Amino acid sequence: MKSQVILSQSLKCLNNKTVQLAVRYQSTDKLQDLKKKLTDGPDFKDFLNPSDKYDGLVLKRTSRERLRLPPWLKTQIPMGKNYAKLKDSLKGLKLNTVCEEAKCPNIGECWGGGENQTATATIMIMGDQCTRGCRFCSVKTNKAPPALDPMEPVNTAKAISDWNLHYVVLTSVDRDDLSDQGSNHFAQTVREIKKFNPDIYVECLTPDFRGEEKCVETIAMSGLNVFAHNVETVERLQWLVRDPRANYKQSLDVLVNAKKFNPKLITKTSIMLGLGETDEDVMKTMEDLRQNGVDCLTFGQYMQPTKRHLKVTEFVTPEKFQHWKEVGDKMGFLYTASGPLVRSSYKAGEFFITNVLNQRKSKEVN
Repeated sequence: MKSQVILSQSLKCLNNKTVQLAVRYQSTDKLQDLKKKLTDGPDFKDFLNPSDKYDGLVLKRTSRERLRLPPWLKTQIPMGKNYAKLKDSLKGLKLNTVCEEAKCPNIGECWGGGENQTATATIMIMGDQCTRGCRFCSVKTNKAPPALDPMEPVNTAKAISDWNLHYVVLTSVDRDDLSDQGSNHFAQTVREIKKFNPDIYVECLTPDFRGEEKCVETIAMSGLNVFAHNVETVERLQWLVRDPRANYKQSLDVLVNAKKFNPKLITKTSIMLGLGETDEDVMKTMEDLRQNGVDCLTFGQYMQPTKRHLKVTEFVTPEKFQHWKEVGDKMGFLYTASGPLVRSSYKAGEFFITNVLNQRKSKEVN
């Protein structure tokens, strides 16, 4: 009886091994058959359509992938004597520039200058930490930034005097933590610059000061020549692009109030393209700006500064930028600058605005 049980178990074990071997050989046969089919099957060329053509880079994002940079947005690495001199000067005086903080693609061209050009830079005052958190901007964010440097207005004026500039742009971070939002510090910097050189033209690219008219008035009456404040994008995309404390109407009111307090001012704003706006959005924004008396308008390509910021939706072509320039000129803007690498403070000593200011000065003298 015991021997029969042992024999039965042995037969079962043998049957199991036979089944396993059969499955193994069967799997091997299937694998070999699959390899043969892949070898004899179609290759990559069989999936190509001979009529298909490659038209270059994709300029409009249709997925979550980042777009590759088109040729017209590639710039040279910043270098040269002027660039190094300006960088050392700023570092020595503990001054910040929006050129560096905002990772501007034109820093090499503006700082480098040339044989017949003056190197220019846009000075960013009131520190390098902003109380706002806009999704397009790479400037550092802090709810409670360090205290203002009381020597900054004088140091800024000294640096600009040493550079022998004819036109300078001042901008600043938002300082919602201060009672006057930094408006008096901003105005004092303008006065110090004018004290060193009364003939220099000063453009101020200001925050919105939460729309408080007293702050706007302080800047408008400081002695500046051009009051700039950026609406940044079209009305429909404001919620997506800017800090919740900023909005379209508030920015328009800032520009209107600046001219209300000082009618002699030239007002200026800037719009980024490539964030998902439509032609209708852009046209409506331009109409709003003209109706509110804004003099100068600039268009530039939005560039994603880091992976944490908004992705580029579209790389707008140079031809499209030229179209918006022509539209702006027909609408009666005093000056319209439009191009992929144009920024609100790009090539700050703009000849056109300088000439307008010179003509106004001549009329006042005569």
